[in-house]
Amino acid sequence: MYLLDANVFIAAKNHHYGFAIAPGFWRWPEREYNAGTVCSIDKVYNEIAAGEDELAEWAKHNASIFVGGDAAMVRSLRELASWARTSGRFTPAASSEFLSVADCYLVAFAHAHELIVATHEQPDHRARKRIKIPEACDHLGVSWTDPFTMLEQEHATLVLDEP
Repeated sequence: MYLLDANVFIAAKNHHYGFAIAPGFWRWPEREYNAGTVCSIDKVYNEIAAGEDELAEWAKHNASIFVGGDAAMVRSLRELASWARTSGRFTPAASSEFLSVADCYLVAFAHAHELIVATHEQPDHRARKRIKIPEACDHLGVSWTDPFTMLEQEHATLVLDEP
C-alpha cells in the first residue's frame, strides 16, 4: 500500500493533472483507497483542506482516504524525533520544522504500517537546513518512490472518456 504525501496532490493540481484536464487522476485515489492500494494521513488532509481552492474541495469530498494517526506510530515518531534532534546533521530549526509538519507523521505512519511513501521529494544528503521525507524514510528503512513510478507500478490508466 502506498501512502501519499501532500505534494503528490499539490503538484498534480498545479502541474501534471489539473482537475479540468485529468479528472481520471482525481478519481484514482478514491478507487485505489477502496481497493486497499493507497491512502494518506489526516495531517496531509489538514494541509490540503485548509486551502480555498479546488484541491481543498476535492479533499473534503474524499476525506475517507485520509486516515488518522494511531498508537502504532508512536514508537516511530519517537525514533524520528530522536534522529532529527541528535544525528548532528540537521540544524535545530530543521529538526523543529520537520517535527511540526505532516512529513514526520507521514513517515512514522508508513513505518508503523509497512507502507511505501509516494512523494516528489528527493534526498539531499548534504542539506542541513531541511529534513526531506526520503532521508527520514531511509533512516527508518521505509520504502519510498515518486508518484509517477507508483502510478506505473499500479498500472494506473487515466483514460479519456470515449465519445
